[in-house]
Amino acid sequence: MKRQPPQTRRYATGVSVPFDPSRLRALYDSSLRTFLPLLPGVTVERDGPVLRVSGLGAGGQILYRDLGGLNGPDLDALIARQRDHFTARGLSVEWKLHTHDRPEDLPQRLQAAGFTPGATETVLVGLAAPLATHTPQLPEGVRVREATTRDDLERIAVLKERVSGGDYSRLVDGLATELTEAPTGLTVLVAEVTTGDNEPVVACAAWIRYAHGTEFATLWGGATLPEWRSRGLYRALVSHRARLARERGFPYLQVNASSSSRPILERLGFIPITTATPYVHTFPPAHLVWPQIMTAPPGL
Repeated sequence: MKRQPPQTRRYATGVSVPFDPSRLRALYDSSLRTFLPLLPGVTVERDGPVLRVSGLGAGGQILYRDLGGLNGPDLDALIARQRDHFTARGLSVEWKLHTHDRPEDLPQRLQAAGFTPGATETVLVGLAAPLATHTPQLPEGVRVREATTRDDLERIAVLKERVSGGDYSRLVDGLATELTEAPTGLTVLVAEVTTGDNEPVVACAAWIRYAHGTEFATLWGGATLPEWRSRGLYRALVSHRARLARERGFPYLQVNASSSSRPILERLGFIPITTATPYVHTFPPAHLVWPQIMTAPPGL
């Protein structure tokens, strides 16, 4: 990817801040792309320029800063080893490809090895300090608070299921483990409204992970019930998380944004530095899946 010229980003607070997207992308590559939370059950193995990660979610992940100039048959062999390693263990594996990764034919080589591309996300970076000062007015009856119990996480799963469909029990288990085993690395937030029968309902939820040892805190989640959209809840949780990051000494916020959240975040002041596409090799491989099990649950 060509070096991007410096830009100025105007935040919702009216503050204009100069940005160098190329410098931010280099900082992102060097500090975040191989960052892992210290959690029980997570194993990491190195194979040349890549890290093979197991124990985060249902499958495996391939992480790297760059591929060290690997190309041709050597690169094909590296890709095949990662695929075969996880297939032998009955696991799917995700290889997160960034637009500026090299060589340029890496997408074709991944697909030739049986990896399928998913939805492309935009990698955005924002400054925590100006974002922390922007606090939208919340609708009456809505409050923002930290989610700390499993009951809270179960309500978040209900929200996610309403918004996206699917089964989010693994999300509940994963967040619960992080909050128990690495509480300084994660804060989960909800924007909650109490119904007429005094039963709290999670209208919006999001979380922030603190990449200790780097300059970044990362934003995740960000789901809002349809009837509560365009009322400031999502923006309020961005601002709240920015304050948490600033208080802990993290100057930058990073998020992989979907096409729906990217415009909101850019209006708030985030700047795009690259894109990322998950390439996934499923298990069992597609040619071995019988028609009667094609309705496997999402996330298999």
